[in-house]
Amino acid sequence: MNKPLTFLLSLTFLFLFSGSVYGDDSKDESTIIDPKAMEMIKAFTENDSKKLYDLNLPLAQEGDQFAQWNLGNYYLRGDGVEQDYKEAFKWYSLSAKQGHQRAQFDLGVMYDNGEGVPQDYKEAIKWYRLAAEQGNAKAQFNLGQGYRKGKGVPQDYKEAVKWYRLSAEQGDADAQFILGLMYDNGDGVPEDYKEAVKWYRLSAEQGLAEAQNNLGLMYDNGDGVPEDYKEAVKWYRLSAEQGLAEAQYNLGWMYAHGQGVSQDYKEAVRLYQLAAEQGHAKAQYNLGLMYDKGQGVEQDYKEAVRLYQLAAEQGNAKAQNNLGLMYSKGKGVSQDYKEAIKWYRLAAEQGLADAQFNLGLMYDQGQGVPQDYKEAVKWWRLAAEQGFPQAQSNLGTMYYEGQGVPQDPTEAVKWWRLAAEQGYADAQTNLDTLSKKKGIWDKVKEFFN
Repeated sequence: MNKPLTFLLSLTFLFLFSGSVYGDDSKDESTIIDPKAMEMIKAFTENDSKKLYDLNLPLAQEGDQFAQWNLGNYYLRGDGVEQDYKEAFKWYSLSAKQGHQRAQFDLGVMYDNGEGVPQDYKEAIKWYRLAAEQGNAKAQFNLGQGYRKGKGVPQDYKEAVKWYRLSAEQGDADAQFILGLMYDNGDGVPEDYKEAVKWYRLSAEQGLAEAQNNLGLMYDNGDGVPEDYKEAVKWYRLSAEQGLAEAQYNLGWMYAHGQGVSQDYKEAVRLYQLAAEQGHAKAQYNLGLMYDKGQGVEQDYKEAVRLYQLAAEQGNAKAQNNLGLMYSKGKGVSQDYKEAIKWYRLAAEQGLADAQFNLGLMYDQGQGVPQDYKEAVKWWRLAAEQGFPQAQSNLGTMYYEGQGVPQDPTEAVKWWRLAAEQGYADAQTNLDTLSKKKGIWDKVKEFFN
């Protein structure tokens, strides 16, 4: 196991120059290197953890804060000694109380994670703060996390931003990413996409997958930068290659729709598969859609159902609706209207217009539930108010025929017209038919008058 660079630096500081002897002005300076320092350097270069532990122990027992911190590291990792979180906590505590900022940070982490000590977010914050005030970038980041999430301190986005910024300005990639996120969402600072892009880029250029993905999103949506699908694809790819499911899904979507790359359903399927295997609900749904339609893969309704189910159980409304459709039509599963109703309802209650329309249809036709025009009207109205043309047309018909609502031709015309304006042919046909009937009736009235 590699030793921390900090350890080697502390060795240099403590030992290499501790034995320096200087002559008078007329003579050359000479340096005598302490034999113990030589032993340490030899043990370090030979990766001899046990020897390093043995050399640090007496120094730590004498109160040397660097050696105490090193012992904490050895016990934490089980490096040269048997792993022992309580011992690690003991040595970190001794070093931290002497002001060693890395030990203060590590002690905070132990309280944060409940390792070697009962979990205590307030105590973690205390030690993070001490290290952060000494300029420790990781401690500043963790202190920011505490304020953002309200762990150990009251939630305070502005205070979080303050600490993230201090850490980010030292080049911490995680802090740069989260600071970008704060600007992206307007948390603790005014929403500022350009500033978000700036911080995402700094983090992304250090290789942080989450920042690369979010920078891709900014280019994809044209937020803070000109819309540029090719640039979006570039950053999605870098992130996806690190295994980030969200980036794999986003890159798959670009291939499926031919944005920034040539359309390639097989590549879309490959990328969706990678993300789906990590449990990414949108990827599971989209991969199910590919199997449903036979795009990039051989059409396979059973596989589509399996993938829709995985996404639906995570609460993905589109997957719930499509799973309902599969049960309703008996595609990949035995036809089961009650099961279809179950999934339509879950999606409809999340506000998905397609599902609200489909659920209304089941009530209208009495499939899986007793026929109930009022309930059909209820769900069609919800979908219609979202601009769903089929629901608008059907709601117009219910008003025209007085099913589930009092008969009202004026209201019928209103909904038919809204659907027709979206190009829905059935609604336009209804309006034309009504117009012809009105023309005939006007002629009859004119004859008798």
